Amino acid sequence: MRYVRLGRTDLTVSAVGLGAWALGGSTDWGPTDETAALNTVSAALDAGITLMDTAPIYGQSEDLLGRALKGRRQKAVLATKCGLVKNGSWTDHDLRPQTIISQLEASLSRLKTDYIDLYQIHYPDPQVPLEDALATLARLREQGKIRYVGVCNVSAEQLKSAAGQIASVQNELSLLHPQKALLVLPACQAEGVGFIGYGTLCGGILSGKYKKEPNLRRADARNYFYKCYRAEAFVQAKLKAERVREWARNNDCAAAMAAGAWALGVPGVSCVLMGARTPEQAVQNAGAADITLTHKDRSFLEGEK
Repeated sequence: MRYVRLGRTDLTVSAVGLGAWALGGSTDWGPTDETAALNTVSAALDAGITLMDTAPIYGQSEDLLGRALKGRRQKAVLATKCGLVKNGSWTDHDLRPQTIISQLEASLSRLKTDYIDLYQIHYPDPQVPLEDALATLARLREQGKIRYVGVCNVSAEQLKSAAGQIASVQNELSLLHPQKALLVLPACQAEGVGFIGYGTLCGGILSGKYKKEPNLRRADARNYFYKCYRAEAFVQAKLKAERVREWARNNDCAAAMAAGAWALGVPGVSCVLMGARTPEQAVQNAGAADITLTHKDRSFLEGEK
């Protein structure tokens, strides 16, 4: 495993982090095997993964992480989020001070810790100016409840307005959707802000898991969030996944490792999050940090040759 400093902070994180959305199950990912989930977190730590990224809206994720890290909290860099709330079957934005404070307290309780290493705004709230939400987080940081502040799913313009107050940006980054990160990465580099890529495997499709279009529930995250599991989008994604699998086979590694290595090699990327639901997947993902791709390798994976 490689370790990097996040932006200009003194926070050191593993190059590959554990994205714990799928770990939480719920309607987004289906039932969770709790024993497997706990073992997955343990295996990730043993493989050198220190960055654990979750959110209150990720089903059982925070609770499972809190239980899995009992006695090992100091080995983990915990990242969670605020600003999304469930309203029946809908998800709403809410970055009002009282919501941020209550969500943080609830996260601390579920994660069984008295501080969060990286507390992130999940999405900007159209009803609350970003600077107001950051002011609330600054007060919580002064209280010692959070060490650093991050923002997710932001534009370059929003990043610039937050510069100087944040440690990191977390936006989507994968071989299937590289442009989403490229829109903000130059601003991150200019401002000295760390970049965390998520969706590295696009819900698993770049691991080579899907040979045919899956029959997913409407509420499944792979159906509504990643948007590469249906019709022509799936056809194109499968072609990319086959290319990744071919490169991995020729280089004696797993496809997930190749996809992760590609993301880690994008200039300006600090670390990437990779989801896992089994110990084997966590260990496999960690191996992405050990692969250095040549320009020729990257061109092949991107489909240029």
